[in-house]
Amino acid sequence: MPMGDGYVLDGHKWFTSNGSIADFLIVMAVTDPDAHRYQRASMFLVDADADGVEIVRDVATMEHPADSFAKYGNHAEIRYHDVRVPREALLGAEGAGFLIAQQRLYPGRIHHCMRWLGVSRRAFDMLCEYALLREAHGSKLADKQTIQNWIADSVAEIQGCRLMTLHAAGLIDAGDEARVEISALKFSAAKVLHDVIDRAVQTHGALGISGDSPLSQMYLAARFARI
Repeated sequence: MPMGDGYVLDGHKWFTSNGSIADFLIVMAVTDPDAHRYQRASMFLVDADADGVEIVRDVATMEHPADSFAKYGNHAEIRYHDVRVPREALLGAEGAGFLIAQQRLYPGRIHHCMRWLGVSRRAFDMLCEYALLREAHGSKLADKQTIQNWIADSVAEIQGCRLMTLHAAGLIDAGDEARVEISALKFSAAKVLHDVIDRAVQTHGALGISGDSPLSQMYLAARFARI
């Protein structure tokens, strides 16, 4: 809430990426609860060691378990107890927090999809390579109709996702926000990523879920994409 020449922040954030190892935190807080829903929140820069900032713990995830905290920092649970910040700590204009977040999220989402395309292609290549190496019941996996169907589906889905990405990127380059296109791409690309990796894991059998193959970690990361 506004207070004199600054603000007082109170709240509880359960998931702050790298919050426990950061020097400063970006806090999005409601500064005008009566404003339009897109103009209620503001963003602030807050020193991680400021009075009232309590780093409760790092939250373990599938991708970053507790034993990786020292390496990654993970996602911190943080409480803010009457944290006083000056007006200069405000990022942008008061009430512009949602706008700033969306301006960050739109390009961020399409960048995720670009990376997922690369991961999907790697999983697809591994699927094809192993299908040509592994024999079962007298013939290579590549000769099995189910495997051939998986390959065909994966090719079509990856190419479709690639074209959706190029289309959205082209709109952005032309000055369009491409909100609908990026939103459609985000959930579509996440599904393609999961499905292609899942087929690669299935083709590899026990090897696909073992630590001897990168597919198991790729599969874990792919589940995050759909959230």
